Amino acid sequence: MADNDWKKRLGVVYSTNPDFKYEEETEEEPQTPEPGAQKLTVTIDRRNRGGKQVTLVSGFIGSEDDLAELGRTLKMKCGVGGSAKNGEITIQGDFRDKVTELLIGMGYKAKRGN
Repeated sequence: MADNDWKKRLGVVYSTNPDFKYEEETEEEPQTPEPGAQKLTVTIDRRNRGGKQVTLVSGFIGSEDDLAELGRTLKMKCGVGGSAKNGEITIQGDFRDKVTELLIGMGYKAKRGN
C-alpha cells in the first residue's frame, strides 16, 4: 500500500531512472522530558460534546506511547473512560481536582484551570 501512496509525492518531479526510490521525510517523535519538566493544565470542556463534561489535560510534550500510558493511568485511577491523542488527555466527567492531585503525586507540574 505504501508504494501506491502517490498523494504524499505531489509536486515531486518525475524521474526516468528505473532505480530511483522516493525517500519520505520521517518526522522524529520528540523525547519525553522528565515529569518535573512538564507543565500540564487541567481544565473542563463542554463544547461540541452534547452537553457532557470532560476533563482535559493539555500541555503534554513527548511520544504518543508515553501520552497513552499517562492517560491509561489517569483513567484507571478515576474509574472512567476517555482518550489520549494529539497531546491531550480527555477524561469523561468533572475530575479536575482528582486529576490535578494525581499528576502532582506523579511528579508533574500541574495546575487546575477554569
